[in-house]
Amino acid sequence: MPGIVTCEVKMHQEVSPGHYRLVVHSPQLAGEAQAGQFCMLEVQAGLFPFLRRPMCFERIFKDSVSILYKIEGEGTRLLSRLTQGQTISIQGPLGKPWPLDESIERHIFVAGGIGVAPFPALAEAMIAKLGKTPEVILAARTESMLLCEEEFHQMGCKVHLATDDGSAGEKAFASEVLTRLNPGTGTMVHCCGPMVMMKATHVACEALGIPCMTSLEAEMACGDGVCLGCVVESTIEIEAERMVRVCYDGPVFESTLINWAAY
Repeated sequence: MPGIVTCEVKMHQEVSPGHYRLVVHSPQLAGEAQAGQFCMLEVQAGLFPFLRRPMCFERIFKDSVSILYKIEGEGTRLLSRLTQGQTISIQGPLGKPWPLDESIERHIFVAGGIGVAPFPALAEAMIAKLGKTPEVILAARTESMLLCEEEFHQMGCKVHLATDDGSAGEKAFASEVLTRLNPGTGTMVHCCGPMVMMKATHVACEALGIPCMTSLEAEMACGDGVCLGCVVESTIEIEAERMVRVCYDGPVFESTLINWAAY
């Protein structure tokens, strides 16, 4: 059963307009969390906002974890006001992690906007446990919304940039860049970002005949599969329903398990 821990804020800074990195001290979370899992944050003490906010682990350190997030509403605006030395209540780790498949020779990350958040931890896990360095496609509307490029370079990753307006890298969609990288047998794609981008990436991977893992984002109340507030349509039937819970069955899924036609 995932626990609830009170963590001290070690660092909290704006890394690009409206995007923040929160680092909290928690040997418990650092010791238990795996790349791809997430946690539920109480953005401030009290009854407002009533629900915690789901956030993935960006990086997992020896005694702390970092969380990369974008201000989307009142909850994340309140979260952004936290300062170093304050404490925050966190429930986790939750969900299923990214798979680490030793048989795969080439790994390509496809990250759209804040969808990059789960990938630094995955890159570090692959380098440490598989001895393989992934390639990364970072895509966003414009240059200022491209995140973590420097961090991936420091890990030794080859990074490809794509922006809608051409302000950095190619003026192209992430799926177009992926196709031009000519991934073949022995390649696995890992994708996270807007649903339209993940759908296009799934379609590209199907055409290329390569597997694709997706990390889905969803609004959720409980984080552990009870409230059914984060269900998405699936291609498989579970208990007479073609639905899967992002929090409990995921957030990482094989892309073939999601009914992309619904999105």
